[in-house]
Amino acid sequence: MTDPRTALDQLVTASGESYAALSRMLRRNPAYLQQYVKRGTPRVLAERDRKLLAGYFRVDEALLGGPQAPAMPAVVQVRRLDIAASAGPGGLVEDDRLAGGEMFDPRLLASLGVREEQAAVLRAQGESMAPTIQHGDHMLIDERDRRIGMRAGIFVIRVDGALMVKRLARRGTEIAITSDNPDFPAFPPLAPDQVEIMGRVVWLSRALR
Repeated sequence: MTDPRTALDQLVTASGESYAALSRMLRRNPAYLQQYVKRGTPRVLAERDRKLLAGYFRVDEALLGGPQAPAMPAVVQVRRLDIAASAGPGGLVEDDRLAGGEMFDPRLLASLGVREEQAAVLRAQGESMAPTIQHGDHMLIDERDRRIGMRAGIFVIRVDGALMVKRLARRGTEIAITSDNPDFPAFPPLAPDQVEIMGRVVWLSRALR
């Protein structure tokens, strides 16, 4: 582990910046950082100063004496639900029939803004959303995202107890429900209290054979 003073000295030298300029950026006296590096005063950088310097140099705060960032797990598990068993009333909760778990790279979930504990994987049935979603596709849904806006999004919903995946958009005080496959008729617009939003579809996986 590199000593924080040595690390800061190397960063300052490589950047071409002066200790005085960086100290002023921290709203400290011009000698603040030079005294820290050369004389050991203060003994440790204040948390605010450390965060600002780490952000400025785009390095991990731990390099400058901050806490070590927790290691990211190689994979995380998202629960997989039996979509056919979930076709009755109720939500995507533990009462739905679990079909095991599906492993995801946590970096993928982070890029999608999804938390594994508030997500589920379901298998699509039927061709009403083809070509976007094919029969047998595995859909990752974000159960936190249930916002229906003017711009259409794909959601897993329940209407009159039937579980389905459809494209939804708000039209005035109602919700428009459509299928991507033109061979399937559109639903009549429904009031928000007639549609139970389970979550937004944010990612698909598909077998090629």
